[in-house]
Amino acid sequence: MPAPTANMKINADRLWDSLMEMAKIGPGVAGGNNRQTLTDEDGEGRSLFQRWCEAAGCEMGLDTMGNMFAMRAGTDPDALPVYVGSHLDTQPTGGKYDGVLGVLGGLEVVRTLNDLNVKTKHPIVVVNWTNEEGTRFAPAMLSSGVFAGVHTEDWAKSRTDAEGKTFGDELNRIGWQGEEPVGARKMHALFELHIEQGPILEAEGKEIGIVTHGQGLSWTQLTVTGKDSHTGSTPMPMRKNAGLGMAKILQLVDEIAWSHAPDAVGAAGHIDVFPNSRNVIPGKVVFTVDFRSPNLAVIQDMEARLAKGAQAICDEMGLGLEIEKTGGFDPVEFDAGCVGALRDAANRLGYSHRDIISGAGHDACWINQVAPAAMVMCPCVDGLSHNEAEEISKDWAAAGTDVLLHAVVETAKITA
Repeated sequence: MPAPTANMKINADRLWDSLMEMAKIGPGVAGGNNRQTLTDEDGEGRSLFQRWCEAAGCEMGLDTMGNMFAMRAGTDPDALPVYVGSHLDTQPTGGKYDGVLGVLGGLEVVRTLNDLNVKTKHPIVVVNWTNEEGTRFAPAMLSSGVFAGVHTEDWAKSRTDAEGKTFGDELNRIGWQGEEPVGARKMHALFELHIEQGPILEAEGKEIGIVTHGQGLSWTQLTVTGKDSHTGSTPMPMRKNAGLGMAKILQLVDEIAWSHAPDAVGAAGHIDVFPNSRNVIPGKVVFTVDFRSPNLAVIQDMEARLAKGAQAICDEMGLGLEIEKTGGFDPVEFDAGCVGALRDAANRLGYSHRDIISGAGHDACWINQVAPAAMVMCPCVDGLSHNEAEEISKDWAAAGTDVLLHAVVETAKITA
């Protein structure tokens, strides 16, 4: 079967115009997007994506978790499809490219093959996974997790947002629950294009990142308990300051992460201080710690050192401590064949590239458990993401999508 040639490239202007058109739906207050999952804006974005896919000749599918599938037929009816895509939902103060580039880049692959009248043995399916961000309905990558068997559908649909609305009810409300059983589809492979969401590629002047691994993640919630008391009339030796205990634990978190640098990272995220009054010594603090590493043994070591060290700090200060692991997932090693297809594509096209580890979770991380999968990344300005100021260049978007095109076509096999 013929291989793709170096002059096979996507239409960069069309891709960019599509990104800008999608960004008009759910505009943010500072130039980005607020198109959170299962909102009316999410529904509008889905409708636009479906219209574009149908115009490109794709057959649409929709499963019971709202995952959208747009299939370009292959020449072999028995060949498993090659999947490509990401997510259209955004953070409340999100950018225009996080996830969206992967979905519309997948659509651009289909459009380009149509332009060139290229046929492939394997069907190509562009996918929009529901609720990757997890900001409205935790956890992140929810629907791809159900697809891969990580979560049950009933559990996922019972997740609630800040107003007590359930995922299942909101999916029905916006009219995007399908009848196809989630997880019923079989895949030949899956490729996901994404912005890096970090500073490495731009800093090194690389156009492409070939993602070999995804970092594992550990989320731990700690509750430090002391005693509420007056800031002015409680002598220093008699205080049981939960806020100070938290501060010392946060320093420990930083020390633990640095001891496993450069690949491991750690930080505190959500922090609640009680009673959170300017003249009351905090009697309780609840906060989360996020540890990440591509090495499971390192994550386990960081967790153990946190538990031991935090307990020692609280014992010394006369504070109570509760520790609960609230989430996480193991590190991911992406499929060697899919990674190789992306690397070959970057070499064939002459784009500068390097191997990279994804510091964020992505839908491809879950799908890698049930099908061969890999990711390709393009730079983003200053590594900024999950921020309305998130920015990429048209050239970066085109380079990433060119590599995606070649890897998908190589895997789907050109027949004519």
